[in-house]
Amino acid sequence: MKPKVYITRKLPDEIVNKIKEVCEVSMWEKEDIPVPREVLEQEIKDVDGLYSLLTETIDEPLLEKAKNLKIVSNMAVGYNNIDVEAATKKGIMITNTPGVLTETTADLTFALLMATARRIVESSNYIREGKWETWSPMLLTGQDIYGSTLGIIGMGRIGEALAKRAAGFNMKLLYHNRSRKEELEQELGLSYTDMNSLLRESDFVCVLTPLTPETKNLIDYEQLALMKETAVLINTARGGVVNEEALYEALKNGEIWAAGLDVFEQEPISMENPLLSLPNVIAIPHIGSASITTRKNMAKLAADNLLQGLSGKEPKNLVNQIVKS
Repeated sequence: MKPKVYITRKLPDEIVNKIKEVCEVSMWEKEDIPVPREVLEQEIKDVDGLYSLLTETIDEPLLEKAKNLKIVSNMAVGYNNIDVEAATKKGIMITNTPGVLTETTADLTFALLMATARRIVESSNYIREGKWETWSPMLLTGQDIYGSTLGIIGMGRIGEALAKRAAGFNMKLLYHNRSRKEELEQELGLSYTDMNSLLRESDFVCVLTPLTPETKNLIDYEQLALMKETAVLINTARGGVVNEEALYEALKNGEIWAAGLDVFEQEPISMENPLLSLPNVIAIPHIGSASITTRKNMAKLAADNLLQGLSGKEPKNLVNQIVKS
């Protein structure tokens, strides 16, 4: 008998067909609307595998409804949407999709840095709103990128890829990480420093840490107060790493110069969020890995993880290593 799988969002046919070759598959057929909680609660009861996105909350109450569940394959690098501890207690494997989105997310992070520094979105809107009447010496002036100082908080794969891009702009590279990476320092010309020094010295601060209980509100009122008035904050990690209320106050009061945000505490972001009222904020809808090739590769990797786990093998990207298939 084929194992049963539920997929929480419509995927490309080639991915679904790959899973169907060895599994009995049910799928939420809507591409742009997350599966409702009540549907997920019903579907999870009898399946052996769950293919999920970061839009689904896979918590303990949901997992308690699963009788046969062996694996949750998350199509994302982050897995803060999943209660890994609860899954581990039930012997359920959790997998993610690291690596395949590194370069694409680093591209987006640096693009967001540049767009925020040089006020690209604001300038485009300036034309579209019919405001451009003449050239002016200080019209829509931004911050220089070349030769400035970049502080990277979280030196994982994406942080490393971002540093390589920044090196081409002759940027001074600072980083803070849970552990020092001396070989990488030699290779990329990085300087390891404490968090407070990084915030004080950097012209651009890029947040690239996963969201964990330890990193929740890592960037708060106190940290923002340390930054330069000309500094730019970029967050392409997870929204909860930055306290949005503190960020709003810092931007509104001129404590920092601008912010580029791909992630938010609530997603989709509410149109009532005060950050959207600020001209010095570029807000984009969590598109860090959104290239056609990368998203297809993520979907394929998540499918591979799922099938490996269901076949009795240990998936390549097993998060909770205590659980063995």
